[in-house]
This record gives sequence, structure tokens and C-alpha cells, in this order.
Amino acid sequence: MANTRIFRACMVVVFCVSAGNLMAQSLSTKDTTVKRPSIAQDTTSAAPVVKKKSFTKNTFDGNYIIDNQTVMVPLKGTLEFDIQHRFGAVDHGFKDLFGLFASATMKLGFSYTPVNNLQVGFDATNEKMEVDWNLKYALLKQTRDNTLPVSVTLYGNAMMDTRAKDNTTLFVSTSDRFSYFYQLIVARKFSENFSLQIAPSLAHFNNLPGYLDAAGTVQQIYKNDNFLIATSARYKISEGSSIIVNYDQPITQNPANNPRPDISFGIEMRTSGHDFEIFFGNYSSLMPQNNVLFNQNNFRTGQFVLGFNISRLWNF
Repeated sequence: MANTRIFRACMVVVFCVSAGNLMAQSLSTKDTTVKRPSIAQDTTSAAPVVKKKSFTKNTFDGNYIIDNQTVMVPLKGTLEFDIQHRFGAVDHGFKDLFGLFASATMKLGFSYTPVNNLQVGFDATNEKMEVDWNLKYALLKQTRDNTLPVSVTLYGNAMMDTRAKDNTTLFVSTSDRFSYFYQLIVARKFSENFSLQIAPSLAHFNNLPGYLDAAGTVQQIYKNDNFLIATSARYKISEGSSIIVNYDQPITQNPANNPRPDISFGIEMRTSGHDFEIFFGNYSSLMPQNNVLFNQNNFRTGQFVLGFNISRLWNF
């Protein structure tokens, strides 16, 4: 009987110890499962947020602003056809109906944007039967949050005089036919209505006319490299119309026949596929390097010419 009591007491002790161990294991398992989601949640909340840049649109309405290139490069896949015309100077009055019946210059041009931010083009004009090949590249673009406050575009061309060689031309070799124009265009859109750009420019001619002095030495009339600062602005007066102005100031001083500055002003009308500009200005040439070096129209004496630009765009 005593042995039975001792056996029962031992069984109670064993049962109590086993139950305690099971409860401890159960609590330990619950604590572990509670902590694991907490660790995963902290890791997820630490992921950084990346913001995409948003660029300013339509700083200018087209490729041209009167005689200057703008900072704009059309969208990838855009084909553009340009017609540009300059009448004679208005200072002759009714003799040639204010230049409308005077000798005029005309240029036809094509350009295409094969990849983003890069445009290639070709132009031909009746002035000295000149043609040019040109490139335009958007280097930087103004952002809407002004982390980048300006847009920057590079423009350049190579122009060739294709006239036949005769006594009136200066061609000794093929390279004498070539000239070049380079421009760094910096622009800012200050508001939805007002945009401004400044473009330091360089014109280079391989061959230029000169003269023989009394000693028989060839003297220069012009320098081969000529610098200019071009300033352009646009102010929108309605959804599809803008007032446009240019001022182009030559910098280089030549031995003779220094070029005169250009002042031009007009109106631009824009639709989804067309851009039309009509204006008065001092520049009569349609190739930029010719204007930089050879312009002799003086706005102080009213030597303005009437001109227009027409652009047609197709998107592919």
C-alpha cells in the first residue's frame, strides 16, 4: 500500500514537469512568430523613392525664329520642310514697290530627326547657288522644377558654293568653296508666354576676297573667323500666335567692310503641322555665315527687308 502511494506521487511529479516543459515550448514558439513580421516590415519601409525628371516643353514654337535657329529639336521621327524668302530692301520706295519687285533670295530645306535630340538637314538657296548640310543636337533641357534652369543646343553647318569656276569666282581648289557656321544656343522659358535665348556664334570661311597693295602684297579685307552674339525672344499673345524679335551683334573687327548688326521683328502663327513667320529685318541672306560677315543693310537708314518662313512637319 505504501509502495502504491509512492508510485502515484512520482507519477504526479513527472506529469507536472512534462506539462511545464510543453507550456514553455509553446510560449517560445509564439514569441518567435510575432517578431519575424516586425523585421520584414522594417526592411520594406526603408526602400528609397526615385523621382522621374520632367522637362519644360515648347520653349519656342519651331526650328526657326526669323533668321536664327532656336534651341528646339523636333521629336524623333519628324520630317520638316522649310521655305524661306527675303525680298529687297524697302528704302527704294515705289521704284520697286518697297522691295517686293527687287531681286530676292529664296531657300528650300529638309531636316529629319532620326534619334532623340539629334536633327540632320540639307538646304539649297539661289544666292550663289549655295547648299549646306547641318546638324543640331539638344545637349541639355530645362526642367520644370528648375534643377536645370536652361536648355542648351549645339548647331553647325558646312556650306558649299556650287557655282561654276570662272573669272568672277575665287576657287583655286575645292576647299575654297566651303565655309562653316557654329552656334551654342542657351535658352530659358521664363513663363508660358515668354522665352529668351542667347547664342554665341562663329562663322569661318576658307577663302575670302582681298586686294594687292602698292608693294604687290595681298592684303585681307575680311578675317577668316568672325564672331557674333545672337539674341532672340518670343512673347505669346494668344494660343497660336506670338511676337518674335532678334538682335544680332557682330563682335570681330575686320580690316574693312565691317558687317552691320541686325534688328528684326515680326509675328509667328503656329498650328499642329505648320509654322508661319512674317517679319522685317536687316538680313537679306539665308545662310547664317553670309549674314555674320557680309551684311551691310543699315537699320538706321531704313534698310529693312520683308521676309517670311514657312515650315511643314510630318511625324513618322
